[in-house]
Amino acid sequence: MSLNEWQTYKLEQVLEVKYGKDHKALSDGDIPVYGSGGIMRFADKALYQDTSILIPRKGTLNNLFFLDKPFWTVDTMFYTILNREIIDPKFLFYKLTTFNYSEMNVGTAVPSMTVQVLNELEITIPEKSIQEKISFILSTIDDKIENNLAANQTLEEIARTLFKEWFVNFNYPNASGNLKQSEFGEIPESWEVGTLGDIYKTTSGGTPSRSKPEYYENGIIGWVKSKELNNSFIIDTEEKITENALKNSSVKLLPEHSVLIAMYGATVGEIGIITGKFTCNQAICAFLPNEQYPFSFIYNFLLNSKQDIVSRAVGSAQQNISQQLLLQYKLVIPPSELVQEYHSIVLPLFQKIQDNIEENENLKDLRDSLLPKLMSGEIIVNPLTT
Repeated sequence: MSLNEWQTYKLEQVLEVKYGKDHKALSDGDIPVYGSGGIMRFADKALYQDTSILIPRKGTLNNLFFLDKPFWTVDTMFYTILNREIIDPKFLFYKLTTFNYSEMNVGTAVPSMTVQVLNELEITIPEKSIQEKISFILSTIDDKIENNLAANQTLEEIARTLFKEWFVNFNYPNASGNLKQSEFGEIPESWEVGTLGDIYKTTSGGTPSRSKPEYYENGIIGWVKSKELNNSFIIDTEEKITENALKNSSVKLLPEHSVLIAMYGATVGEIGIITGKFTCNQAICAFLPNEQYPFSFIYNFLLNSKQDIVSRAVGSAQQNISQQLLLQYKLVIPPSELVQEYHSIVLPLFQKIQDNIEENENLKDLRDSLLPKLMSGEIIVNPLTT
């Protein structure tokens, strides 16, 4: 089907925009309640039960959602009733993600969208059978991304569960059962109470001068900011720095699989594992892995202790923890041989997690490159065959 056979519609011809409603009177349940930032809670009633595209009315205007299960939306989020005679729902969702709604903002203090603006939006689309083929292509990529995310969650849970069994509950292989008293209560006889500083070295980073663009232009060294810590592997960064920046600033090149933890602000306590040639800014503490106590142990220890560590943050305007606090943080230290045995078991899980993350980044790049070409008709597709 050639591009000149595509038809142009106003958005109001293919969907009806509906307002969300207040959720405060709802009881708890299993129906997701969406605001412009995503799921806010789960309630006992649905506002709408059919397939719908959610479009923010206020807040983060580009944060659209596609839903094919019952849901509730609050008054900061529109939901839509779709005209399926004209439009394939998933195709329309992908089509709508190509618009920049921030440029249509009618608000002042808070970004806002109106029904009138949405209704007048024009979309050019092919016949429905072509729409279905395009949405099938893009959905196949997104489904693989979701499958990888689900697999990673399972792998993380396995590694975390084993960590708790061995290093929290003391149910590890060949445990003698002989215990001794400590400030943490009874612990295995061969274990000792110490600090993180007894088994790890740490460092932090810095910010190369912003007045020197040559420190950032064409950079190849990943520079991690605390907002990029995602409690998983970090395989890329928003900004990169140059070798010149590395030589002339306080940033330091970190060993692969260093475990990073945010020390300041809203992200305090967030964690990440670097996978290559990376540095970090001064708001991050990096734990440097070693042969006796590899990255899998400190990573899961920090995740397991996150709530307690964050509770020790100080400051009113901005919560913060320090390298000194982290180095002096007390724990029960297991024998290094046991930690290495744990690492040998979970390392293949972590390698698979990293592989899945890298594959997802490639899939996202593929999807993002195909999306505008498919939606503009630059790439011609044939209808789905039955």
